[in-house]
Amino acid sequence: MSDRQQQVLEIVRAQGAVRPRDLEALGVPRVWLSRLRRRGLVERVAWGLYEAVGADVTERHTMVEVAKRIPNGVVCLISALSFHKLTTQLPGEVWLAVDRKAWAPRVPDLPVRLVRFSGAALTLGVEDHLIEGVPVRVYSAAKTVVDCFRYRNKVGIDVAVEALRDCVAARKATIAELGECARRLRAENVMRPYLESLIT
Repeated sequence: MSDRQQQVLEIVRAQGAVRPRDLEALGVPRVWLSRLRRRGLVERVAWGLYEAVGADVTERHTMVEVAKRIPNGVVCLISALSFHKLTTQLPGEVWLAVDRKAWAPRVPDLPVRLVRFSGAALTLGVEDHLIEGVPVRVYSAAKTVVDCFRYRNKVGIDVAVEALRDCVAARKATIAELGECARRLRAENVMRPYLESLIT
């Protein structure tokens, strides 16, 4: 393997998953991905998305792939609960919030469940996390819990209540922070009895 191929392979390994344009942004022509793929060093894991063969991946790897393909999306609801360790459920797909007015991204080769948010529901509580070297946007623990109450018909009220209790017990957010987030997202009425039960 040439020094140049080794350099490109190291970039792919460092980034976890790359798109050809990611390499071009670093001044590396996309033809290098094809060369590494022919040598069996890189594989295409989804349309326009490549990673090193035998790469050490985490259980959050699908989030990385989705973040690369839909960079404006935010991991939400069950997937965000799982990220913050606030549920025992293991989501089979990545729940992703996208703007209500945005074009719906098509990713048939990845397990994604899109949820339409707008206004404060879309922008409040977004955190940037580095997973496998890739920036992934995830809602904060407090915002995620409030969203679960707002979308209780999708996730189940039992999941929302469990997440609320676990969030407070694990000190991921205070009752005051949860109450403020609920107020800003107009979920005060539905959450108030559950928050009050934790105080008494």
